[in-house]
Amino acid sequence: MKLEPTRLAVALAVAMVMGAGPAAAQAQTSSNATINLIRMLVEQGVLKQEQADALVKQAEAEAAQAQKTQTAQIGAAGAAIAQPGDVRVPYIPESVRASIRDEVKQEVMVQAKAENWAQPNTFPDWVSRITVEGDVRARYESRLYDSYNADNIINFNAWNNNGPIRITANGQDYSLDFPYTNTRQDRRNMLRVRARLGVKAQISDQWLAGVRLASGSDDSPVSTTQTLGGGMSKKDVWLDQMYIGYRPREWVNITAGRAANPFLSTDMLYSNDLNFDGVSAVFKQALADRPVTMFGTLGAFALEQTFGKWSDSSWSEGETENKWLFGAQVGAKWEINKRNALTGSLAYYRFDNISGQRSSPCRTDYAVCDTDWSRPAFMQQGNTAFLLRNLVPAIPGDPTNAANDQYQYVGLASKFNLLDVNLIWDTEAFDGLGLRLHGNYVRNLAYDEGEMRSRAGGVGNVVNNRAGANGASIESGPNAWMLQAALGRGLDLRNKGDWMVFAGYKYIEPDAMPDGYNDSTFHLGGTNARGYFLGGGYAFDDNVYGLLRWTSSKEVYGAPYAVDIVQAEINARF
Repeated sequence: MKLEPTRLAVALAVAMVMGAGPAAAQAQTSSNATINLIRMLVEQGVLKQEQADALVKQAEAEAAQAQKTQTAQIGAAGAAIAQPGDVRVPYIPESVRASIRDEVKQEVMVQAKAENWAQPNTFPDWVSRITVEGDVRARYESRLYDSYNADNIINFNAWNNNGPIRITANGQDYSLDFPYTNTRQDRRNMLRVRARLGVKAQISDQWLAGVRLASGSDDSPVSTTQTLGGGMSKKDVWLDQMYIGYRPREWVNITAGRAANPFLSTDMLYSNDLNFDGVSAVFKQALADRPVTMFGTLGAFALEQTFGKWSDSSWSEGETENKWLFGAQVGAKWEINKRNALTGSLAYYRFDNISGQRSSPCRTDYAVCDTDWSRPAFMQQGNTAFLLRNLVPAIPGDPTNAANDQYQYVGLASKFNLLDVNLIWDTEAFDGLGLRLHGNYVRNLAYDEGEMRSRAGGVGNVVNNRAGANGASIESGPNAWMLQAALGRGLDLRNKGDWMVFAGYKYIEPDAMPDGYNDSTFHLGGTNARGYFLGGGYAFDDNVYGLLRWTSSKEVYGAPYAVDIVQAEINARF
């Protein structure tokens, strides 16, 4: 506890007053000491000037009287004259001491109650129920592209965001105006940051509420990283999490709102920055007398709440089809012995209503067609796409579309019902070092090339970066897998001196999963990617650590597209 300057001066004054004791009344006074003390109290705001003047007069009068009394006592008793080395204790009248003591006591008690240090080690109730946590990351990044990469990789996310995009007009091909992905120009020496700040409130033993803010260049669901620059402009802050949690029993926790990923998964499927909008229930229970803990998760999450615009083709309000993710997972952790633990899980994810739908016949001069809503809100790259609009001539009876502008959106050709398997082995390798091996396999059970062609209205409407100029085939697949290993002392890098190294390999076929939700670093996000990653980290202090990471990836099918990414970063958690 630290007193303010005014209270510190008062406390010192009280100490001097109380230290003088009764003997001070018998000693020869020093008017300078008394006056200086009173002036100091005036300067500190304890006494008003008129009060000080009155006290000085009173002190001088009482000091004179005390001097006379002392002189008389010495003369009568034949006391010895003061000798060199004797200490002269200033006399402060009892009335002054009492006044100072009362004022100091009153001010100190007010401050003690306000700052809660009257009762040591106690705080207001709300303080003990609030937890503040966060992290800050500073990163150096370079993206290095192969000079032989294709230069016509379409950016379908930009297509939909800026669309509808004109693909032909008056018989002219407008493909050169499509939004394309940078595939050849290196991006070196990028400085990027991430900041997150969250507050949790334990409302009661059963109820919890939380809110978290995060940085980010845009509202992308898979990254909260912000690139520095922009003329020193201020950076954006987004509402990253907001949720309410309820724990009716020790073994179950229910969360509603926007919260962290409740499933055991890897960034091959879900980015580490991805949060889930909806409701989840997480179960966890240790088996009696057995070194096994069972766990499971159920969840329903809103991907899009679509609102169809007025449809020109049907002259009515457009359809509204909501898009959902339903997930269920079951797993167990088996602690084989003190050095070995095995964790496994099996999950099923149903992405409902996210594939595109071919529109009913829609005139080329209409601004809205009836299935425009089925385009995805966010894509990265890799999934098979197709043209959503079934455009017909604006002039009735015109046998061709050659004289008409054609504007299009794109949608996902495949459905997605995923089987996700994870297996983790934690062991002690040697000399107390921890070793973790993690395998992850994902298969899209709904993958069917025949249905994809039918949904697109024919393979000629397919527009991916693999089928070629004539759209003659769909090069894709439903499988994805990853293997990774980490070795070190303290793999989570929480304590000073912890270190770890890691390496792994990923293989993701184009339609093994939706490309909009996985890690945005490997192959710069999405699917149709294969390659390896490796790196290491070291904890400079408790909760302060550095990481060096290198990923090298290229396409699985289609046009050549290879990129290496180097990241060096420092992270601080609090």
